[in-house]
Amino acid sequence: MTRNLTLSNRLREVLLNGKWIANTNCKEQISGLHWEQATQGINGLNSIAALTFHLNYYLAGLLVAFETGKLQISDKYSFDMPDIKGQDDWDKLVNGFLSNASAFADRVEQMDDEIFDQPFLDEKYGSYLRNIEGVIEHSYYHLGQMSLIRKMITRKP
Repeated sequence: MTRNLTLSNRLREVLLNGKWIANTNCKEQISGLHWEQATQGINGLNSIAALTFHLNYYLAGLLVAFETGKLQISDKYSFDMPDIKGQDDWDKLVNGFLSNASAFADRVEQMDDEIFDQPFLDEKYGSYLRNIEGVIEHSYYHLGQMSLIRKMITRKP
C-alpha cells in the first residue's frame, strides 16, 4: 500500500469511521449530541464543541494551504469558536467538520508519493509526511478528550 492510501485510511479511521485504535472515532463522539451537551463545560475542560472547532480549524486551514501554498492559520486562533446558541449552530459545526475531514482524507489520498518527503510549504514546518502524521496524532489526542467528556456529560446519575 502506498503512503497516500495508508495515511488517508488512518485519517478516516480517527476522524470518520474507524474503531481499531480507540474503538471509536471523532464522528461517533460528536454525533447525536444536543447542542447543550456539546457546549457543556466540565471542571474547566474544553467542551466537545470547542474540541470539534479546534480540529476543524486545522483541517480547514490545511486544506486551504494545500490549494494556495500559503499557511494562513495560527495556533492562537484555534479555539476562537463563535458562540453556539442552538442546535442549528452545533449542526453546522458538525457538518463542517465532517465535510473537511472527508475532504482532507480525500486530498491526502490523491497526493503523489514523492510529496510526502518534501518540505511542507516552508522547511521550518518539516515534511508533508510529518504534518499529516501530526494531524493524525493531534486528532487521536483530542478524540480521547472527547470520549471522556462525552461519558461525563451523558452518564445517568
